[in-house]
Amino acid sequence: MSSSDQIQLWRLAGCAAVLVGLGGCIQPLYAPLDGVDVAAELQAVDIDPIPERLGHYLHNELILAFDGTGGGAPKKYHLVVSAKERILTPLVDTFSGRADSASIAVDADYKLVETQSNTTIVSGIALSNANYDRSAQRFANIRAARDSEIRLAKTLADQIRTRIAAALVAKR
Repeated sequence: MSSSDQIQLWRLAGCAAVLVGLGGCIQPLYAPLDGVDVAAELQAVDIDPIPERLGHYLHNELILAFDGTGGGAPKKYHLVVSAKERILTPLVDTFSGRADSASIAVDADYKLVETQSNTTIVSGIALSNANYDRSAQRFANIRAARDSEIRLAKTLADQIRTRIAAALVAKR
């Protein structure tokens, strides 16, 4: 074995030792912490209806993200979400004057309130955007925009669920 192979072996062993040492420092987000099950806490969140079509998709995705089982756990928290949607047309065909693509940007303000004490646990803004191609066919454009809204709702629901889970873990 040459000296360069020995150096690489020692470097690999050093990296492995560091990784093993840090392995106990990481706490999984959804693991029970001090007897508190984060998944059960997320199931205790009641979600207000959100207006508009995007709000409908976001509300359904949030229900699935927080309580996908439909178990009907007693609700201890109240989640209020409002979504603002903007449609941008970044590319315009100079010959026809039509937009070739569009982008939907959404800002979702959310606030989680504990029901009994009426105290705000976490609030914030989740941001996301999605692009879609436009064509000369009107109904194809409508469907493409709707598919983008559905993708946005899934992304925003995931962001909101992760942030609220982290806040619930930090609260305990």
